[in-house]
Amino acid sequence: MEKDAKVAVTEYREQRQERIRTALHGPERREVNDVAARPRRAEEPWARAPVEYEWMTKRADVGGGSEFLRQADRCRAMGSPFVASVLEAVDRQLSRAPITAAMISGWEGDPAAAAIAMRFNGALNALARRGAPASLASLYNGEHDDFDGAIAEALAGQDSFIANWLTHPPQTNEVARAGAIVAALLTARARWDMPFELLDLGSSAGLNLNLARYAYRLGSVSVGDPESPVRVAPLWRGPSPPVAPLEIVSARGVDLQPLDVSNPDHRERLLSFAWADQQGRYKRLEAALQVASAHPPQVDQGDAATWLAERLEQPQPEGRGRAVIHTMFLQYLSDEDRRRIDETLDEAGAKACDQRPLARISFEWTPDRGRVELRLTQWPTGSTRVLAICHPYGDWLEWQPSR
Repeated sequence: MEKDAKVAVTEYREQRQERIRTALHGPERREVNDVAARPRRAEEPWARAPVEYEWMTKRADVGGGSEFLRQADRCRAMGSPFVASVLEAVDRQLSRAPITAAMISGWEGDPAAAAIAMRFNGALNALARRGAPASLASLYNGEHDDFDGAIAEALAGQDSFIANWLTHPPQTNEVARAGAIVAALLTARARWDMPFELLDLGSSAGLNLNLARYAYRLGSVSVGDPESPVRVAPLWRGPSPPVAPLEIVSARGVDLQPLDVSNPDHRERLLSFAWADQQGRYKRLEAALQVASAHPPQVDQGDAATWLAERLEQPQPEGRGRAVIHTMFLQYLSDEDRRRIDETLDEAGAKACDQRPLARISFEWTPDRGRVELRLTQWPTGSTRVLAICHPYGDWLEWQPSR
């Protein structure tokens, strides 16, 4: 019986991958490849980015199925076969956790936008890091590959824990996304030759409020603190961002449920959302937590739309820019809250001037979740530019030439 189950799983995976290959070999793929066919050396690491981006955007349309299977395809495309296998096993074994299954079945809103699959993976990683059950911990430690057995045991024994975990949004606080934000800040600084203050929406633990304390390699541009233990160097394609100082005079954020970097439980929650087979993310996150321990971020608890309106009512000093930033945040808001934030920024932008400019930097999915865009809006002109197409976690950027 065990052998038959393994054969069935293998056949299932092969059939699903065949559907993916079929979908990817149509006219749209050839068009993407033609657009991306600028000469580049195969050994350059960013040469892989267009292929990875193509898979990331195409796979959500393959074969229907559950959100776990769709997200599994994306995880595999983003270089995490382990998390992909975890989510596929969750899809097969979900009935073992009736409380969690009922919660997901009755979920209000878009499960993709709510990142249900990533919440679930975070819950399992948290359990594995606690060693409960032992079979799950050993799976995550690479000691066996019985995904279905270990995850079935975890779902059956930890149903209430998983259901409770799913009620909270993901707290990735992905530090690699700071590379994109800094590239946008350099672009704004090149236009407005002055330091900036930051207002961060959906800050989580506020790790990216310390972005000026990290070291960056953005294309051909090196910036930040060269002695920092946090190194951010995304695979880069296209022109480099402008060469400009990274000068942040203040940084403050808001979150409905902020995490405290001095709280061991909160630190553990952050680490649980890092993917188990991507040790580079773990190490970068741990280094950022080290920096935050020495320089605690200022994160307020509250509603982002209300908080932002209150902050923007207070004009910054003359000769200082202000940047409102948000990364993978808007998808968790209601339409009304997104509208309030847009209107607040437009109203504040109408009061901006060359001596007190305002910028909005967003790192977000497009409405159809087809790709992640880095956008920069600058006032007083109100002009908006898509600066880059990005990997969801900031692993690579494809910088868009200015027009």
